[in-house]
Amino acid sequence: MSDEFRHIPVLLNECLQGLNLQPNMIVVDATLGGAGHSREIVKRINGGTLIGLDRDTAALRYSADVLKDADGVAIRLIKANFADLADNLHSMGIDGVDAILADFGVSSHQIDTVERGFSYTHDAPLDMRMDTDAELTADQVVNGYSVSHLADIISQYGEERYARRIAAAIVAARPIHSTGQLARVIMNAVPASYGRTGGHPAKRTFQAIRIEVNQELTSIAKFIDGALAVLKPHGRLAVISFHSLEDRIVKQKFKLAATECICPPKIPQCICGHHATIKLLTKKPICPTMQEIKSNPRSASAKLRVIEKL
Repeated sequence: MSDEFRHIPVLLNECLQGLNLQPNMIVVDATLGGAGHSREIVKRINGGTLIGLDRDTAALRYSADVLKDADGVAIRLIKANFADLADNLHSMGIDGVDAILADFGVSSHQIDTVERGFSYTHDAPLDMRMDTDAELTADQVVNGYSVSHLADIISQYGEERYARRIAAAIVAARPIHSTGQLARVIMNAVPASYGRTGGHPAKRTFQAIRIEVNQELTSIAKFIDGALAVLKPHGRLAVISFHSLEDRIVKQKFKLAATECICPPKIPQCICGHHATIKLLTKKPICPTMQEIKSNPRSASAKLRVIEKL
């Protein structure tokens, strides 16, 4: 078996505990990756079913090999965006599941595979697609978007203070067809002191372009709505996010679903008809321990939130 997808699953024990796994459960790993979490999930749901989703064909192929010896558990792997979870389950004739896990991080394999174009530390084609069959690429974003459109996504998705300066520099330097060229353009567009704190000067812009290419934030919002709809009563959803934009969406979605009434405070009697559908099991997100961060530095920014369906 290839080592290409070997990685350390983030917050593994915390996820397993949060999902409250039991025999005979139907469990969804909505972001399968290299099956790091799923290889442990299947050990705890004897007689049950694991449904794994991923839009990366290579990940599915690798995970099928990892999970082929899962004893007493039915394995169903699907090439799909996690945003389309509910639609895929319905097409399979599954109306409800007992537990769902989603890890929104870019897989270590995708980052480390130079030709995928996710990294600003290697020179590679501007791709950044999580699904290599998808149409939109980073090359199209970098070379096709207007200055204002580029600046907006770099500012919004990258939370980059020099967004407009970087966007103007990108447009002026076109055509740009490699990650190395893009990184140099960004570095030349910002003050020389910018990279001394907070990581590489291109980090936020690359994040923003990746989010745009893969429509990550839109997918997260749609996924949560679908996941809450297909969870059975007392079913659990565990979500790992890696930056503030992701966690903000998760937090807001969970807060709304856990709120009994959403009427304005001054209205004396509830007229909204809104009712809580979930219970928050994590009032504050669970973060990795210092020991986990030391053994897996990529886990440093991870935040886990868990809810239970009422």
